[in-house]
Amino acid sequence: MFESLIGLVAIIALFVIISRQQSRIGLVERELGALRSLVLSGAMPPAARPSEQAVADNAPADMAPDVAAAADIVPPEVSAAVTAPAPATDTEDSTGEIVSGPWTAPEPAPKAVEPAELPAAAKAARQSDVETALGTRWAVWVGGIALALGGLFLIRYTIEAGIFGPGVRLAMAGVLGLVLVAGGEFIRRTGFKVPVQGAAGAYIPAILTAAGAFILFGTVYAAHGIYGFIGPALAFTLLGVIGVATIAAALVHGQALAGIGLVGAMVTPVLVASQAPNPWALFGYLAIVLAATGAIARMRDWKLLMAAAFFGAGVWTILYMTDAPGANLSAILFIDAVTLAVLALVWLARRDDEPGPARAFDWPSIVPGLFVAFSALGLSVDPAFAAAGYALPGAVVIAAMVVVALYRPLALPLVYAAGLVTVLIYLGIIPPTSIASDFSSGALGVDGLPVATSNALTLRIGIVLGLVFIGAGFWAARRFAAGTQIRAASWAAWGVIVPLVILLALWFTFGNLDRDLVYAAAAALLVVIFAAGGEWIARAEEPPLKGGVAVSFALGGAAIAGLLLVHMAFDSGWTTILLGAAAIVPALTTRWRAYPVLGWISVGAVIAVLGRVAFDPTIVGAGFLSTTPVFNWLLPGYGVPALAFGFAAWQLARTTNGRPRLAMEAAAALFALLTLAMLVRHAMHGGVIDTGAMTLAEQSIYTLIAIGAGAILVAIDMRSPSSVLRYGSMAAGVASVAFIVVRHFVVLNPLLSDESTGRIPVFNLLFLAYLLPAVAAGGLALYARDKRPKWYAQMLAVVAAVLAFAYATLSVRRLFKGEFIGLWSGLGQLETYTYSALWLVIGVALLTAGVWLKSQVLRVASAALIAIAVLKVFIFDMSELEGVLRALSFIGLGAVLIGIGLFYQRLLTRAAKSEVG
Repeated sequence: MFESLIGLVAIIALFVIISRQQSRIGLVERELGALRSLVLSGAMPPAARPSEQAVADNAPADMAPDVAAAADIVPPEVSAAVTAPAPATDTEDSTGEIVSGPWTAPEPAPKAVEPAELPAAAKAARQSDVETALGTRWAVWVGGIALALGGLFLIRYTIEAGIFGPGVRLAMAGVLGLVLVAGGEFIRRTGFKVPVQGAAGAYIPAILTAAGAFILFGTVYAAHGIYGFIGPALAFTLLGVIGVATIAAALVHGQALAGIGLVGAMVTPVLVASQAPNPWALFGYLAIVLAATGAIARMRDWKLLMAAAFFGAGVWTILYMTDAPGANLSAILFIDAVTLAVLALVWLARRDDEPGPARAFDWPSIVPGLFVAFSALGLSVDPAFAAAGYALPGAVVIAAMVVVALYRPLALPLVYAAGLVTVLIYLGIIPPTSIASDFSSGALGVDGLPVATSNALTLRIGIVLGLVFIGAGFWAARRFAAGTQIRAASWAAWGVIVPLVILLALWFTFGNLDRDLVYAAAAALLVVIFAAGGEWIARAEEPPLKGGVAVSFALGGAAIAGLLLVHMAFDSGWTTILLGAAAIVPALTTRWRAYPVLGWISVGAVIAVLGRVAFDPTIVGAGFLSTTPVFNWLLPGYGVPALAFGFAAWQLARTTNGRPRLAMEAAAALFALLTLAMLVRHAMHGGVIDTGAMTLAEQSIYTLIAIGAGAILVAIDMRSPSSVLRYGSMAAGVASVAFIVVRHFVVLNPLLSDESTGRIPVFNLLFLAYLLPAVAAGGLALYARDKRPKWYAQMLAVVAAVLAFAYATLSVRRLFKGEFIGLWSGLGQLETYTYSALWLVIGVALLTAGVWLKSQVLRVASAALIAIAVLKVFIFDMSELEGVLRALSFIGLGAVLIGIGLFYQRLLTRAAKSEVG
């Protein structure tokens, strides 16, 4: 069935080809006749320009010179007799339709196409495209496949019919393959061209050659794998020769044929099995294929072919390494060296001098970078290789990748691959999260155990690799600082990242995590090197000292090295203080250098301090925190960073300004608020910061932080408007109100929980949980009054008034009840009367504030509170109080109400006079 289908397709394709060729032959004959008439008449039409002739002939642009050259072929004696061009004539076919040919004179400029003619022209173009595809590309491709399958079917038929023996059948197949290859070469040498646009992808000589190579591959494999006529060595050699020859033939036949040859060459070791495999034969063969492919790909600039060749060699290398520990180290190093040599000396040779826009990197270099780096990773971390002492050769491979990237700037992916592998290797030696690989089982993962490379050799290798990346990274970054920015930034980044990771890994593995002055000295040395390197790179920039990305990486690396220095040399308390103070250094540096990164380094110090206090809010540990109020580690631990951040913000405002300055202002305000909150909590809880379960004091700190964050975001938004800051500030305000309503008034209210309010008369839990949030919410409402929606400021004002009311009321109860103020302890008559008097006083105060601030919300709150006081006096006090307290309650209420009435009458009278005046 399949053979019949192939035959039917071949017949249809052949019919279409013959029809098209007949029409073309007729066209050529008519044009030759017209040309003969012109020559006999003594006239010659002017030659068309190549581009116009190409359009007239419907030929691709790259064929235009050939067509024009053919049109200019005129016998010398005829051309000498031509003195003037004759008028252009059109050649007509038998149907009277005007057609154009290779020698047709140029037509006058076509008139503008009417809109009504466009659909018809588009339909004709589509029909022409379909016809061209059927008659050229599809027919040729199907024909090539049919030829290849025909050779296989012929062998199959002879086997089934028993006509010939195996040797004769294989000989016939081989002869067919050679005939197809020879036929393709014959057609190519006889000057075969593709005169039809869109048919270049169906180049007949290449398809015939590909079909022949396919048959030859199958013949050699059958001779070895099926019949055993030839041994593995000869089969291996023949298949390799066929593959390399096919790749070489691609120079004249195109990249598709090279791909076929490369696939055949790469699968040859799979097709040919040996009882005693020799790695040198395998990798020697792969080296030849890789070098040949690289040379051919370089001549034609075939990037995909080169990447495929590197991929094939890399896959064979990794597959061979799965035989650890039986893998031969020399063979692995040999193929890695060949891969890097082909990349540097063949594929990338003189590419930097090529005309055209400069490229940052060559994308086929990604493939060898990944595979060579992966082999270096296996040599360094695989247990079998590590036990054999292959970590040093792995480091040599990494260093070789860096050298090749230095030699060939387009091989930039090698830097990324080498840096990433080095980072993985040294992260893998940190116990207990070691990254290990087991090539023998094909696994790469985290096994939780340190690998065997955590020894003195690893230490020495790490130092050397760190120096290699520093030297190469900063030298290359300076070299490219004035040109390709991505190269300079990449080199500077890996020149910083790799040494820092190595230092951190060695410290965790071999150093003293509490305090290690030796590693602190190494970190200090890195600070100096990175800072000096950044300045060195900046002087080579265009314009000098602009502080580009490469400089930013260098100075950022110096900042991280300084962070490690502080952690290595000091204990936890001094670490937090010094990290906060370190924010001043880059801010002061902006007096001499306007590098954009300096302000962000100060912001990085803020992030580091936030991480420290989040990890240990007590600064020095709960066991070492003094119980002395105020004067303990909390004061410098939070206060010094707050002062340092404030100074850094002031300095940045005088020099570079921008968003880093806003961030430092926000950090200063936040840490000032945290200082006050932490000291209050410390004093309230007798020197204990972390009491485990959520308490009102802890929640109060969170509430203050939320209110402070809302205020900070509003301030930043006013100086640097942003929708994120705008809605973020309102979200912080709403979150703080939610905390207050749910936690302060209900869940953690000391009236309901009977939590201790503290022994200090004023600075107690009520001060922290109600008065401070009231002041903060009121201040935020006042500040955001004209900067945020009206409802936002009113919400905060109401919450502030309710908090103040709660603080005053609860403080009265604490005055009567002491440290514990739970409701179940009851109410006394004097306490009850005090509430009435207090509420009336607060109501009058709110009214006064509302009039002074022109706040309707406060005036409404005053009216609501006074109404509550009235209800209390008439309902509760009348039934609960006795004697003079009852009388005083009503007298006070009456006096307050009359005073409020007089106050409002005066306001109205004053308003009326102002309107009349």
